[in-house]
Amino acid sequence: MRAKLPLTEGVIDRDGIKIHYETYGEGAHTFLFIPTWSFVHSRAYKAQIPYFSEHFRCITYDPRGNGKSDRPVDPEAYRLKDYVGDALAVMDATGTRKAILFGYSLSSAVANALAAYHPERVEAVIMVGTNSPLAPTFEHKNYESFDCDLETHEGWQKYNRGYWRKDYPGFVNFFTRQCCIEPHSTKHIEDITGWALETNAEVMIATMDVSEEDDLVMDEAAYRRIECPMLAIHGEKDPIAPLAISEAVAKLTNCELAVIPGAGHGPHARYPAKINTMIRDFLAKHLGTWRPRKASGGAGAETKRHVKRPKKALYLSSPIGLGHARRDLAITRELRKFHPDIAVDWLSQDPVTRFLGANKERIHPASAKLANESSHIESESGEHDLNAFQAIRNMDEILLANFMIFQEVLEQDDYDLVIADEAWDVDHFWHEHPELKKAQVAWFTDFVGFVPMPEGGAREAFLTADYNAEMIGHVEGFPGVRDRAIFVGNPQDIAPHGFGEGLPGMRDWVPRHFDFCGYVLGAHPDEFGPREELRASLGYREDEKICIVTVGGSGVGSSLIRRILAAYPIAKRHIPELRMIVVTGPRLDPAGFELPDGVEARGFVPDLDRHLAVCDLALVQGGLTTTMELAAAGTPFLYFPLKNHFEQNIHVAHRLGQYNAGRCMIYDESDPDRIAQAMVEEAAHPRTYRRVEADGATRAATMLAELL
Repeated sequence: MRAKLPLTEGVIDRDGIKIHYETYGEGAHTFLFIPTWSFVHSRAYKAQIPYFSEHFRCITYDPRGNGKSDRPVDPEAYRLKDYVGDALAVMDATGTRKAILFGYSLSSAVANALAAYHPERVEAVIMVGTNSPLAPTFEHKNYESFDCDLETHEGWQKYNRGYWRKDYPGFVNFFTRQCCIEPHSTKHIEDITGWALETNAEVMIATMDVSEEDDLVMDEAAYRRIECPMLAIHGEKDPIAPLAISEAVAKLTNCELAVIPGAGHGPHARYPAKINTMIRDFLAKHLGTWRPRKASGGAGAETKRHVKRPKKALYLSSPIGLGHARRDLAITRELRKFHPDIAVDWLSQDPVTRFLGANKERIHPASAKLANESSHIESESGEHDLNAFQAIRNMDEILLANFMIFQEVLEQDDYDLVIADEAWDVDHFWHEHPELKKAQVAWFTDFVGFVPMPEGGAREAFLTADYNAEMIGHVEGFPGVRDRAIFVGNPQDIAPHGFGEGLPGMRDWVPRHFDFCGYVLGAHPDEFGPREELRASLGYREDEKICIVTVGGSGVGSSLIRRILAAYPIAKRHIPELRMIVVTGPRLDPAGFELPDGVEARGFVPDLDRHLAVCDLALVQGGLTTTMELAAAGTPFLYFPLKNHFEQNIHVAHRLGQYNAGRCMIYDESDPDRIAQAMVEEAAHPRTYRRVEADGATRAATMLAELL
């Protein structure tokens, strides 16, 4: 799922070749993202467009040869003048008089040609991995070897006409890995590979067979004509285009050169938070475009005048389900006992903001800009099936877009503390670039470490270990990024697994890097008063058996609800007094379910934990919050972990085992008859659960108060 969809899209026809374009956002300045070599298409800018379209009008288009554009195989369709003509035609079609140009690799030459030959259309040029004839290139650009009939194709010998025709996917696999040389680049490699396989060998060969003759000559004189502001960003270890190219361009122009240590050919994709900020600040300096500025008279100004002010916290609460919001609100209420005047702004999204609004909390206006993570999770799910690890990997574009919004919030206002409840984006990018950190941060999580699921095989085992290794390297390499790391639970709740081959065990590593606050409930059932009184206040009679069905806040649980509804009439034959209430959650419409007699459906229930505390039986998904609320109340329950969901199947199941809580049901093995049988058995023979501590929120708040 994309972080942002286009406002408009269209197609231009240039001499019979159709070029597809898209526009995003609005602004006084226009950003034109020029596609690079036909090896990939406009999605190569997925890390830039969602962010820059918040402040600029952004235009991108697919290159001739890939994406939604045509794929000519005539070499004469791939001359520099054709690429420049495409850019001008897209600008004309979108009513763009002048634009900031973004060129990557091959398209940096296109941007330079536009600036040299059409200066009236160009405000500034941004280049990444600059391509130019001004400096020597690497051996893979040796055209003689490209045309040779080679006996072997090892290494750069794969950059060869015959090999492309013989094994184009093999070349894609090799070349993509040369683009992404940085450790932990598996997602970037997968992205580029997928985009490259959308074209074919004959198209790519045509791009190489272009004649030397061209109406546009990019010699030293052409570069000296460029007068607009220019920024070249180059990876220090770029194996595709040597750094010498950007250095040569910089000598002939007013170009500023930024070298990214250790980076390869795509630093804008591999280190997007750093690069986006760098570009933003460059444009602000030269064009006076938007840049975050602290409001005058704000918290920073008061501090400088030595005027005591209330403490301010920015709270990030994960939107994947409502459990995080309930525990975060409980922690906040306890924190206010230490700092009664603390101002807490919440940066989150629906359905969390709906819950917080109902509790009179202050939602930061920037929350409206966040890309919806719950929608992404739903788009990744199947029938009671969600590979949570892969869903998080595929959310990279959304996480980056939301991080950039968060970062701007901190750049425009002073906060004493950021409280991040599983805000993976903040933790990742601040560890990647500690210089971006703008405030103290307390990091909360209730699990540590990805675990491969069996169906993922060796590939998923490799990927989870790689992600875990990156996280371990971040934490150990930059221990000061997290001012407090708090595990929501106790040491025995850590799953007895390793992080991957050659990596430490979770139970050894986590206690060295986390404090433990015990489990945090939104409210402990001890606070609800006598069970009979609470039950009566919620409209439940003593002569009926109340069964609550709830599947969380993400909207993934519709298939489970339908299966449970089919089980209800069977169970009711054994429990005549059974009354079932199905809570569909904030993202499923109760009207979308056909209900048997005796079943009621409700949408969003803000005090659901109270209903769970007094019901006689519950059927739920495998999320931690709901199951632990049931464990704390001693309510009998069945839980159905989502298939391939590592957290629910490994981390949550282990923790529930520590409390002897609940009965795990395998969805694929649970037809309505089996579910009804389990309902009857669990209601008739409830277990004795280990007590869940009631002071988790207080302990967590104490740790936060120490930072303030």
